[in-house]
Amino acid sequence: MWHSSYLKNKQGFSLVESIVAIAIFVLLSGIIYQTSALLTKGVGSYRESVTISNLASQYMEIVHNLPYSSVGTVKGNPHGTLPDKPSNATTTVNNSDYQIYYVVNYIDNPADGTAEAGTDFAANDYKQVKLYVKNLATEKTYTFSTNITPRGLENLDSGGALMIEVFDAFAQPVPNASVHITNQILSPSIDLTRTTDSSGNLIEVGLPNSVNGYHIAVTKNGYSSDQTYPITMANPDPVKTDSTIANGQITQISFAIDKLSNLSFDTLNQNCEILPGIGMSIHGEKLIGNPNILKFDNDFSSNTSGKISLGSIEWDNYVPNLTDNDYIVYGSSPIQQVSVLPDTDQNYTLILGPKTTNSLLVIVKDSATGNPIQDATVQLINNNPTVDEAKITGGSVWASNNWTGGNGQADFIDATKYFTDDVNISTDIIPEALRLLSYDGGTTYSNDGTLISSTFDTATASTSYTTLTWQPTSQNPETSVKFQIATAGENTATTTWNFTGPDGTAESFYLTSGITINSPSARYVRYKVFLHTDNPNKTPVLTSININYVSGCFTPGQVFFSGLSADDSYALTISADNYTEQTITDLDITGNQSIEINLSQI
Repeated sequence: MWHSSYLKNKQGFSLVESIVAIAIFVLLSGIIYQTSALLTKGVGSYRESVTISNLASQYMEIVHNLPYSSVGTVKGNPHGTLPDKPSNATTTVNNSDYQIYYVVNYIDNPADGTAEAGTDFAANDYKQVKLYVKNLATEKTYTFSTNITPRGLENLDSGGALMIEVFDAFAQPVPNASVHITNQILSPSIDLTRTTDSSGNLIEVGLPNSVNGYHIAVTKNGYSSDQTYPITMANPDPVKTDSTIANGQITQISFAIDKLSNLSFDTLNQNCEILPGIGMSIHGEKLIGNPNILKFDNDFSSNTSGKISLGSIEWDNYVPNLTDNDYIVYGSSPIQQVSVLPDTDQNYTLILGPKTTNSLLVIVKDSATGNPIQDATVQLINNNPTVDEAKITGGSVWASNNWTGGNGQADFIDATKYFTDDVNISTDIIPEALRLLSYDGGTTYSNDGTLISSTFDTATASTSYTTLTWQPTSQNPETSVKFQIATAGENTATTTWNFTGPDGTAESFYLTSGITINSPSARYVRYKVFLHTDNPNKTPVLTSININYVSGCFTPGQVFFSGLSADDSYALTISADNYTEQTITDLDITGNQSIEINLSQI
């Protein structure tokens, strides 16, 4: 902020200078607004995928652990305990509301005849369950299904059976999973290793009676694991208790496993310099016991590179908490908890600063999506002590949506040009987009084509790249679009650009819009796009590419106020374009506080 004493000593601006300054400000404001909207959309799509997979796993497991007689809906047929659409359940995750309901139907298996053909007079062979998860803000509904068979055993003189189902994070069956069944209570003890079939199922018949005696562990190479747990003093109420077997009965239990992921945390100061030796506690949200026994809860310390690496972890929401008393969190990227999908690599940056007696971290989110809002103005005011400070949330995006200028441009100067292609790319057909080259005016296309962008300069070596998005997000089923990203610390004629995909190798490709970018932090970046068709009469179409990045140590949707005095009369005003302004009065700032503000779109 300019001080009045300074302004008095300056000469006034001419009319021409004022007009030019206003024009530049308007232009920059428009660019900032567009880039912030793109970043928000990409992050939101990724977090939604994690949330839906966790909800599907959770609510499908409820079905599989019900008695067969209870598998039905409250107002449906078959009747049971599951909520249906008229009596739906709701849950809130990351400030988003979800509606949960089921549809259950009897299925007449033709293997033993059918009622329609008059060859089966007991047509209720098994039950088909469909789970619906609806995002109430976006109105988008996700559907999952499974089959539930009766649990009674026919013609079994003694003993019972285990019916085990293994599925992944998206409720899809996991074949060839190893199932280890042990019972140390019985004499002789039981120690069995079995494998799930192509449908992810396993039935073990003739097991002796035992109350909570069967311990079951499910594993697969490269996957997470799941298991039952004994009742102990340390875990008196397990979420999934060691199983009971009873004569003539089937004990049905389900397990969820999926491909492992990698997660790393970078601890940096406000100048993006590494901070080694930072103590941190990191926990997930999955429980193995009630009320709050976590499956993942460990302590770590950042290495000499300021990094904490968590290799081979399962999909979950992970929350870091500092245990180092000398620092507090000034911001993070991505915002707050880390949502990790199966078979992904994700990097999370914590911006730390010296611990002050009183401070305030403000997190600004879209109330409908839960995504951070960029370029929001956050103003903190107090009369005694006097505080009047305004800050703006930050973040950036590089957008490409016009390639009509052609190739031959090494550095990104003209937004319509790019570096090179393999001559099988078309850029000048209306409407403007990337397509495969046609040899006969638009009916026969090349099978493959590639294009490499010009080099984009982010102006700082501490730039980290977050998400990659593009439009349209889906293509004709006979065509495809995929990407690789390359970053570099120098931009010279001899620079080697190593294009890689989400696993950090040249053999992988970014296939889903909104996916996290796995490339080293660096000043310069390029993208490579691959177009392909299996049908020479069709071509993929690409209208825009957006690389979201954090330049320097900006944190998306967040601002930090340090060095404050303890008081309970602060006022906080948050505003952003196309959002309803919000003001909070009588805000008590005592100690190191954080507050989350959710703005509604106008």
